[in-house]
Amino acid sequence: MIDLTRTLAHARIDELPNPYFGKVRDCYDLPDRGQGAQRILISSDRISAFDRILAAIPCKGQVLTQTARFWFDHTADICPNHVIAYPDPNVVIGRHVTILPVEVVVRGYLAGTTGTSILTLYRKGARDMYGHRLPEGLRDNQALPAPIITPTSKAFDGGHDEPLTPDQITASGLLTPAQWARVSEIALALFERGQRMAAERGLILVDTKYEFGTDAAGTILLADEVHTPDSSRYWLAEGYEAAFEAGTRPPSFDKDVIRSWVAARCDPYHDPIPEIPAEMIAQTAQVYIDAYTRITGQSFVPDLSGASVLDRVRSNLAPWFTRGA
Repeated sequence: MIDLTRTLAHARIDELPNPYFGKVRDCYDLPDRGQGAQRILISSDRISAFDRILAAIPCKGQVLTQTARFWFDHTADICPNHVIAYPDPNVVIGRHVTILPVEVVVRGYLAGTTGTSILTLYRKGARDMYGHRLPEGLRDNQALPAPIITPTSKAFDGGHDEPLTPDQITASGLLTPAQWARVSEIALALFERGQRMAAERGLILVDTKYEFGTDAAGTILLADEVHTPDSSRYWLAEGYEAAFEAGTRPPSFDKDVIRSWVAARCDPYHDPIPEIPAEMIAQTAQVYIDAYTRITGQSFVPDLSGASVLDRVRSNLAPWFTRGA
């Protein structure tokens, strides 16, 4: 039974310095004490879509952190990452990186619901997008001839992501040609690894976003999260063919569950978000838990220590309080 009251809606911890609060993560920058600057990234239980916060979902932050941990461990040979330590199930201590101003999205299928998704654009008649030419006659949720990268500008402080082409990225100076070539190479290799490992567990990795940053030496590192239910769309392989033939959405492990519920009841980019019922919150929590189990092959054990999730996080981060002084 999922405890709907045990959520981490925020991780505002006054004892930690230099806060930055994102859509889902609450972060703190620790000063350089001779080992390089570090950042504390705390995954809250907030769920974000349509550039808005929709709700707090029990266990979501732990699922995201532990799923990312699984993938960081299994992709370190492709690209180094920012991880230093995991002091709490919801927390990662990472190297401080300068995030590249391009969000790298890799897509293997004609899918999506947002305004920048290739399915939305394709339905509107677009065939040239993100520097690619898509063939005529593709159907909703059909596999693309080959995975493609669909980069967007990295929106900060609640702004909207905007589609980019490789030429725009390099011509505007967002990335150097060498950086874009390297990022593209890494992203496609990560996606190939993700699709292969997902297929071994009966899943289809449909699309995903990657965030890259550079350390003080200019080395490109994989940051944020990787192949989680928040950053990726997964379908269940056993239900895909039937859904594709029927023209319906394949069964999935992603936040389209709650996103679709909201989109069916309002214009989520402009209207007030309706109150999401408890049963939908519980269902979404179970989706995240099931996703963790299916993706990693490991049982999910919620950490119920501490009077609340925030109390537990604060206690586990106590050793870092003095480091930030």
